[in-house]
Order: sequence, then C-alpha cells, then structure tokens
Amino acid sequence: MKVVIVGAGLGGLRLARKLNNKPGFEVILIDRFNYHQFQPLFYQVATAGLDASNISFPLRKVFQKSKNVRIRLCNLSEVVPAENKVITDVEEISYDVLVLATGADTNFFGKKQLEAHAFPMKSTVEALQIRHKLLQLFEKAHSIKNELELQRMMNIVVVGGGPTGVEVSGALAEMKKYVLPKDFPELDFSKMNIYLLEGADKTLAAMSEKSSKQSGKYLNRLGVTVMTNTLVKDYDGQNIMLQNGDEIPTSTVIWAAGIKGNVPAGIDSSLIGKGNRIKTDRRCLVQGFNNIYAIGDLAYLETPKFSTGLPQVAPVAMQQADLVAGNLRLIERKSNLDRQYEFEYKDKGSMATVGRNLAVVDIPKPKLHFGGFFAWLIWMGLHLMLILGVKNRFFVFFNWMYSYITYDQNLRLIFKEFDRNEDAKDS
Repeated sequence: MKVVIVGAGLGGLRLARKLNNKPGFEVILIDRFNYHQFQPLFYQVATAGLDASNISFPLRKVFQKSKNVRIRLCNLSEVVPAENKVITDVEEISYDVLVLATGADTNFFGKKQLEAHAFPMKSTVEALQIRHKLLQLFEKAHSIKNELELQRMMNIVVVGGGPTGVEVSGALAEMKKYVLPKDFPELDFSKMNIYLLEGADKTLAAMSEKSSKQSGKYLNRLGVTVMTNTLVKDYDGQNIMLQNGDEIPTSTVIWAAGIKGNVPAGIDSSLIGKGNRIKTDRRCLVQGFNNIYAIGDLAYLETPKFSTGLPQVAPVAMQQADLVAGNLRLIERKSNLDRQYEFEYKDKGSMATVGRNLAVVDIPKPKLHFGGFFAWLIWMGLHLMLILGVKNRFFVFFNWMYSYITYDQNLRLIFKEFDRNEDAKDS
C-alpha cells in the first residue's frame, strides 16, 4: 500500500512513525521544510528563550533506519483524486492512500492591511522574524527623539487571548522586567506597554473558569494590560484601530487571534467546513472518498461531544494519526474491514503557561485544576516529553534552567543578510 502523507507536523509525523518499517506499506512524507517543528514553543523562539534548532528536528534523521519511509521536500500544488495522484512543485506522486495533514495557517479574516503589517507566529521562520523585529526595535529606540514615535516603538500589542497570546504576552513581560533594562540601560522601560487584546470577555476562554481568571490575574501581576471584549478593526503599521474607535500607537503587532486550514487545490469547495477545514467522517476519511484522509487542524469533524467541531490542538492530531494508522493496518491485512475504528477525542486536559512559576492546568477526569508553580512544573514536564530527540530535550531543559537561575537569556542575536555586492564595494 503506497501511503502519501502531506505535512510533517505532530499528526503527519506521528502517522509516518506508526507505519515505519511495517510490512506492506510504502510511505512518502511530503513537507516544505526538511525538519519537524514543535509548534507549542514557537513563542519562546520569538522571545529569545530558545534557539530555533532546539525545537526543530531533521526529518531524514528520524527515518535514517527506515526501510519504507521516504522524504520529499516540496510544496503541494494540487490533489487530483480522480487519478489518485498529487502534484507538487517538483514532481507528480501517485498514491493508494492519501493523508492530508497540512495543518493551519494564520487567519487575518480578510484584512489585507493587517496581514501586511502584523506578525503571525505559525512557523519557526515567523517566530525568528518576531525576535529579529523586537531586538532591532530596541536597538533603534535609544536614538529616537520624538516622544510619540518612541512610545509607538515601546508599545507591543498581542492580539488573541488564547494559549499562544497569553504565553507570548507573559514572555514579553518577563523580558521587560528581567532582561531588557540590563541590555538597554539608556531606555526607560517603565514606558514600555504590553497590550493583550481579546474579543471574548476573558482570556483562555476554551479552558475552565478558574484557568481564565488565574491567567488574567497572572498577566496583570506581570504588568500586561489585558483588554477583553476588544475587537481589532485594522492596523496600518503605525496605529492599531479598534472597533470602538480607539487607537493604540504601535510598530509591533503579534497576531494570535485566529487560524484557518491549509486546504490544497483540488478539494471540492462543498467539502470545506468551518474554519476552512475539510469535512471528514468518524474514520477521518474525507467525505465521499475511501482513500483520502484528513487529520489534525485541517480536519473538520462534528461529534456528539464536540458539536461545533473538534478543537484544533496537538492531542487531536496525534490521536487521529493513531486511529488512521490502526485502520490502514486493518485494510492492508484485509481483516475486520467492517469494524474499523471510529474517532472520539479523549480529552486528557489542557494547559498554558503565563510566566515564571505561573501556569494553569485543567484535567477533565477526574475534574482537577492546578495553578501556579505546580502547574508550571507539569507544563514543563509534558512539553519536554513531547519534544523530538534527546539532544533537543537536553538543550531546552538547559536553557530553561539557565533562565530560571540567572533571570537572563543568551540568545539575543541579530543576524543580518549578507550582501555580496555591498561586500565587494567595501573591498
């Protein structure tokens, strides 16, 4: 069985590993990057807490000893279901089974000006762009004499009060408190403002009421200005305009307010559900097909427990990958075809960290809630377990301990592009 998996995120990579060296399978894993990215820690790369290599792992190294998994570095251009093939920017690849695990991208809700100026954070590259922007910002700020322009540079706005928005806001607040005053003693960081804008009436709205209240309290303790029931109208690179008519002068907006599925060309528009996601059945098969699956953030599935669709979180993608792997093995063995597994998300809990010794954890069964230092330890332990590679785990743990002990980070580097023409002129 030739299985083509598009996307090497948490779902796609897990499926490929489940089928690795299993007899009867030929697996081709397609991705535009040659590495797996651990998305939950992008915000630490953006705030100089971790190096990009700490949360990335080469795909070919994962499958060095594989006899049946092959990697293709390319972009998916189109799916052609009638011919059982996918078209990439490099080649055409045929399949017996296709698994779409292309994940989700930032949703700017059609606001073109906002998209042009705000910073998304859905990849390692985008996280590094934010880091570069922040560091360059303060390098330039000390030479600014105009008070309004200086304040604009000292205002950072994060849009979206979900886990990503809360975590990046907390990390920025800790940089402001512990790191930046030592790096830039000529700047008055009491004038630096970190705004977190959320359209709902609370942060972490998808978690428990206790977690929402605690996260708000923790953010306020760190000095973040939390503005709930606040919708963004537009952003022109100078001022962010709110629906109520107010404006905040800022040169940095980090957008963590929405995502949409990366639906490839060739998928019929009638199969697209809420959030630009592909409709599937309980076996993760795309509706109307018996050999095309969609998993993770790309898949839209309504169940009795989740009537508005499954949450777009990492555990859903990993559990769906396990189910698809099990069903494909049943199909390959031609056994119990009428008794294939059907998906039901087993919610083992949710968590978010706000800052040093500050986190929230919800566990549904038994119904438990943790906050503060103990929740922070749980958060760290789970994320260390999920990171790929012993070396990466070691470096992440080392960086965390170094930051915890020294109240500092050591990754505040600005790498500029090398211009051959300029270098030639200088010589």
